[in-house]
Amino acid sequence: MALDGCGLFCKYILIIFNIIFAVVGFAFLGLGLWLRFSDNTRAIFHVEEFSSSAFVMGVTVLIALGAVMLFVVMFGDYGACNEKRCALQVFSALLAILATLVVVIGVLANIKSDEVGLRFAELYASLYALYVANQDPGIAITLTFIHNTLHCCGVTGFPIMELVKHTCPEPDGFFEYIKMDSCSGVIAGVFIGKAPMMTGIFVGTGVLLFIALICSITLSIKIGSASTPQYIILTQTTSTQANFQPVQHEVVTSTRADQEPVFFTPLSAANIPLAYA
Repeated sequence: MALDGCGLFCKYILIIFNIIFAVVGFAFLGLGLWLRFSDNTRAIFHVEEFSSSAFVMGVTVLIALGAVMLFVVMFGDYGACNEKRCALQVFSALLAILATLVVVIGVLANIKSDEVGLRFAELYASLYALYVANQDPGIAITLTFIHNTLHCCGVTGFPIMELVKHTCPEPDGFFEYIKMDSCSGVIAGVFIGKAPMMTGIFVGTGVLLFIALICSITLSIKIGSASTPQYIILTQTTSTQANFQPVQHEVVTSTRADQEPVFFTPLSAANIPLAYA
């Protein structure tokens, strides 16, 4: 079905958004499953004392978040690519819930920034200890991403004596060859000292989700309008006028001299205009 410019714009925006969303979802789900079923970390999930640890909770959140993102993307991609209004309506509902949750989590993270920062620092310490003990490649990738994103190095911050120095970023200056920031302190400081910035990131993500929601609703409306049958009423004014014949008057005279002539109009089908719808 044909869409106008606004409908096509929203369609392509949704396709790009869903591709990015799918890549992030696959990354979260893949990393979570790797950490959950890896030979070096699988045993942690079977120990009752570690069931509430930051590592177990973090891996569970990664798996759940990745699965939810892929589930939402499934409806979004199908609805946008095939222009299915029902799938877009389901996608819009799921996206509205997800966007609201992201904003709420951002506000709660700002309110409880101290606790959140300590939890994430504990999660990093768990990953660090597991890698030092087992040298798991999946944990190495995770540590490399954290170190390069936050520009920190291990739990000590001394690249020379750090056990995971090959996952640390390149030093920016001479002094960083000797001492860099420790990641545990940086992670806690990001949530504690930069809580408004973290809240802004969550709220900004929520705004992007709401923009995608608006595009989804707009595309759904455009698809509904384009699929509505259009009726054209044709009139045959020209034919009616062509078939119209002037009325012929018939004069009947009376035999009485005191009466005036009477005019009669004979009825015929040609004298009655036809209406066409």
